[in-house]
Amino acid sequence: MNSSIVLTLSLLTLMFGAGLSSASWGFQLGREALKGITQPDTRPTNNLAGARNNSNRQEKLVFLEEEKVIARVKNIIRNGGVIEETTTKKDSQKKQAKAKSAEENQSQQSFPIVSSDAGVALEVNDVRRWGNSLVLDVNLKNEGDRSIRFLYSFLNVTDDQGRSLSASTEDLPGELPPNGRRYYGIITIPVALLDNAKELSLELTDYPDQKLDLKMSKIKIN
Repeated sequence: MNSSIVLTLSLLTLMFGAGLSSASWGFQLGREALKGITQPDTRPTNNLAGARNNSNRQEKLVFLEEEKVIARVKNIIRNGGVIEETTTKKDSQKKQAKAKSAEENQSQQSFPIVSSDAGVALEVNDVRRWGNSLVLDVNLKNEGDRSIRFLYSFLNVTDDQGRSLSASTEDLPGELPPNGRRYYGIITIPVALLDNAKELSLELTDYPDQKLDLKMSKIKIN
């Protein structure tokens, strides 16, 4: 056999084998690349089923009662565009604030507290805590026609529970001249004696005649 013919056949065989190998390898690559991709389903029955499922997922419409809608609109018109419930709530809050303010005003003490008899006046100007003592800032004034003597051991201090409290005085005069001048001093009471007390009462008279009756009550200490 001619050698040229053998060589030609060999080359053709090799080319054919290479072509088959390339075609097989390309087909395999294309198949791997198209995995997971499917053809769209365009059948009418499937579309109807999908639409039915979507409609089932939609929320149901809620219809309001006509009477309630009309009543609500009337309330808004009557209140000048403000919903009645909101107005009522605001009015309630205002009333509560006013009541609270009134209570606070009532709880605040109004000074001075004055008690007078026969031209002699005793005033309480302030009540304050100082260390372990309750301090009452007071003053005495005599607009009468004679001097008045005081013995402050006769000062009677009681709380709102009826207990008699021990009290001491500082800077108050033993004799009060009739010059209309104010003489300032303090009355101190140990805080330990004021267990649950909220108000105090004072009573002072002159010495030795004991004709004056200087009294005051409901002095708030809290």
